[in-house]
Amino acid sequence: MADALIVTAILDDAAQERFDALRRTHFPPERNHLAAHVTLFHELPGEHRREVEDDLVVVAGRVGAVVPVRVAGLRFMGRGVAFVLRSPALAQARSGLAQRWEPWLSAQDRAKGADLHVTVQNKVDPERARALHDALRAEFVPSDVSATGLGLCRYLDGPWEELARVPFVKPEVSGPTADAGPARRTSGSGRARTRRTARG
Repeated sequence: MADALIVTAILDDAAQERFDALRRTHFPPERNHLAAHVTLFHELPGEHRREVEDDLVVVAGRVGAVVPVRVAGLRFMGRGVAFVLRSPALAQARSGLAQRWEPWLSAQDRAKGADLHVTVQNKVDPERARALHDALRAEFVPSDVSATGLGLCRYLDGPWEELARVPFVKPEVSGPTADAGPARRTSGSGRARTRRTARG
C-alpha cells in the first residue's frame, strides 16, 4: 500500500547495535534497505497519520519509562532467521492499539498478535538460512534488553521514512485509569489533543 504506516518498538542502543551488526553481516546487501527493527504493525492507512501519532503518545505514557524485553530464542523462517522476543508489556500495548485501530488493520496485522521478533537474515537460499540458524543457536544464550519507545515510519516501496519517535515515559497516574487504553477508533473519529515528538 502506498504511504502505508509502520509502527515499531525502539530498542535500547546496545541491542540495536547488536542486531544491526548481525543484519549487515547476514542480510543480502542489495536487499538490506533497513536497520534491524521490531515491527508491531505492518500496514496502517497513511491518511490516519495524525490519529496514529496521537494514540502512540497516549500509550507510550502508560507503559513505563523502560520496557523489559527478553531475547528468548531463534526462529528459522525458511529463507531467513529471526530472534524471538518476549515482552508482556509490549504485547499488552500492541493489543490495546490493535483494538483501537481494528477498523484500519490489514489481514497481516490482525493475525500478528503478540509475535515479536527481529529479522537478521531474509531472502536467501534455505540452506544458507539453515546454516546461520544452526550456528546462532549453538551459541545462543537468552538475554534481557529493553524497549525505549515507539517508532512511526512510512513505507517507501523498500526503504522506510521515519516520521516520529515517541519515547516511553513513567506514568503520572497509577491504577486502572493509567492502565486503560484509548477507545476504539472509527474511520471518521477525531483525534486526542496530545503532544507528539514527531519529526517531519
